[in-house]
Amino acid sequence: MNGQHRKDIRPGLTVDVVLKNDQRTGKRTRGIVKELLTSSSTHPHGIKVRLADGQVGRVAEIIE
Repeated sequence: MNGQHRKDIRPGLTVDVVLKNDQRTGKRTRGIVKELLTSSSTHPHGIKVRLADGQVGRVAEIIE
């Protein structure tokens, strides 16, 4: 499932995100959602989240 809809994402989910530094390459980082940072209901590049380890990125795929 892609991460473009805010309703699909909640704290505790495991997701793959694309960090700001990795936007050119599209490299994904796996982590657990700590909080949602995008306030709109959808975003074409993915909902921005903060992971449990403090990294911030846009959700590329929801794992579980």
